[in-house]
Parts: sequence; structure tokens; C-alpha cells
Amino acid sequence: MRTFSCSPRLPLLRAPAATYRTVKKSREAPLVRACQRDSQKSYPEESRRAVLLGASAVASSLASFSEFSSASAESVGGEFASPNALAILNREGEISHTTEEWQQILTKQQYRVLREEGTELPFSSPLNKEKRKGTFKCAGCGSPLFASSAKYDSGTGWPSFVQPLPGSVTEVPDFSIFFMPRTEVRCARCQGHLGHVFDDGPPPTNLRYCMNGVALQFEPAVGEA
Repeated sequence: MRTFSCSPRLPLLRAPAATYRTVKKSREAPLVRACQRDSQKSYPEESRRAVLLGASAVASSLASFSEFSSASAESVGGEFASPNALAILNREGEISHTTEEWQQILTKQQYRVLREEGTELPFSSPLNKEKRKGTFKCAGCGSPLFASSAKYDSGTGWPSFVQPLPGSVTEVPDFSIFFMPRTEVRCARCQGHLGHVFDDGPPPTNLRYCMNGVALQFEPAVGEA
């Protein structure tokens, strides 16, 4: 699993120790009791071991997810409450608009992706086949995000890049899918949702910035048709 990193870097989200202990106890106790009852039955040794290991993994995952949720709720006090972190949490960037203003600026599909974290259908964007030299910019604010030289064909159906332009994106933990933590990629300037980054890309970064084409605009280089 890829270690989350932020650019700009976000403070580490930690729940207070007392909160974690409470969550862990409440989530783990029923599972432990269930395992104890199962272990007293006349199952083969391997079956009992599988039950215990499975329950332990579930309890650990529940505790980790609850720890993050508690940290998000405990947004008052501590390093998590820094102005920059709260602004990113609320999707407030250098360029900020009200919901009504964004709906007027963006198309319905752009709004669904950039402001509501939607995902376009694979192979639906013409930018997936864009091979000209130029720059890919944010469809929400026009900020340059990716150079065409960083683009490659990942075969996934979404425009993919090995790296963004320096300082152009913000990467934040995404726990929207239970048991599947990911790293969300946003435009650093307007905090619009672009896509996600994965660690299965080609050299030299071994990263795959999987972007929604509708969240991007392509500007050809001078001399490109």
C-alpha cells in the first residue's frame, strides 16, 4: 500500500489516544467474544486459526477507519486544526467560489467531478487519446497541472501521467471506499477533484496519476495544430 504524501504536505491525521482506545474496545470486543465461542467448538485447528486471524484483521481495519473518522471529527485543537489543513478539508483553495457560482462556471459534468468527486466513464474523454505537445490545465481554474511529456497510455481509459508539474496538485487521503484507502489528487489552486494517484505506474516515478478528462483542459504548445 502506498504511503500517503501531500504536495503541499498535509499534517498527519491522528486521533487522541483515548479516542482510539475507546473505538478499538467497542469495535473489537464483539469480534473477540465471537472468536472465543468458535474456538471452543470441535473445529479442526486450522479452521479455528483462520477464524481468529480473520476476526483480528476485521477488528484492526475497523479500528483504523474509526481512528481516521474520529480524527476528522476532532478538528478543533491540535495540529489537524491548522488553517491550511482546514482549508483543504473544506476544499477551499486560492480560488474559491460558492456552490452557486461553481455551478454557473462549470458544466454539469465538470461540476460533478471537480466539486462532488465524481468519476467519468472510462474511455469517454477525448483527452485520453491526446498526443500533441502542450499543457493539461485544470478545467475549473485554468491552473497548469501536467506537461504532455508526462502523459502515457495506461490502458485504463482515463488520461494518465507519471507526475504533475511542481506544486500544481494537492494529495490527500481518501477513505470514501471502506477497506480501500486511496490518495486523492486535487488542483492545488482551487481544490477541485482531479482523480487519484496509484503506485503501479512506469519509471521513473512508478506512479500513475489517473485523472478525469472532464476535469482537464488541454492547451497545445505553440506550433501544434
